[in-house]
Amino acid sequence: MTPAEILSPDFAQAAKELRDADLPFAFATIVRTVGTTAAKPGAKALLSQDGTIIQGWLGGGCTRGAVRRAAIAALKDGTPQLISVAPEELLVQRGVSEGDDVDGTTFASNGCPSKGTVDIFIEPCLPMAQLVVLGASPVAFALTNLAPQFHWATTSMLTTEATREQVVVIATQGQGDLDALKQALSQKRTYIAFVGSTKKFRALAKKLEAEGCRSAQIDQIKAPAGLNIGAVTPEEIALSILSELVSLRRAAVKSDGG
Repeated sequence: MTPAEILSPDFAQAAKELRDADLPFAFATIVRTVGTTAAKPGAKALLSQDGTIIQGWLGGGCTRGAVRRAAIAALKDGTPQLISVAPEELLVQRGVSEGDDVDGTTFASNGCPSKGTVDIFIEPCLPMAQLVVLGASPVAFALTNLAPQFHWATTSMLTTEATREQVVVIATQGQGDLDALKQALSQKRTYIAFVGSTKKFRALAKKLEAEGCRSAQIDQIKAPAGLNIGAVTPEEIALSILSELVSLRRAAVKSDGG
């Protein structure tokens, strides 16, 4: 069950519209308060990609700046954020400063006269990355069926202006291989993979060079596609490709997070 499914109809509708538009957003929930606070535990808000509240309420302006910064950070690296907005004197007592991260909690200063503490959990909701599968082979069908379970939206159409991350797997397997490779190389992409043997790809690479493709372009193609897990069946080959995509995705998140 997703957060949108347990929220009010207005929240759910707003979240659906953002998802349909392939826009990132975040849910914020107050999980704990201490002292005098305007909003109480359970209060929720839907945040846009710049941290602006679209739906809901989290109290006054005392938490707004911290929530905005945390939402932007959560959407940047795709990981939830827990922030504790507390009065400056309490931060001093704890030996922390604004912006410090201690055991997964980021601290922020509450300058409001109420002097309350508000802990807020922020969950990012990112558009599903797009996996373009070129071809009508058994591997292509297996990959298209399996990919959504690993949070990939699949399509068979390349776009020149993708609104989200787009990776390409060429699973034509003898039916229009060269044309599919040229389409994939038509613009820079984060990942291009070819389903086929190394020997077959070498032959195709020579043809690509003969047709004017640069060596640097051709070198970006991963061939054969996927991790070497001894895959034999179309389903196993699809799994090997998704394993590689998951590995690359996690490595990118780790790199962005330092």
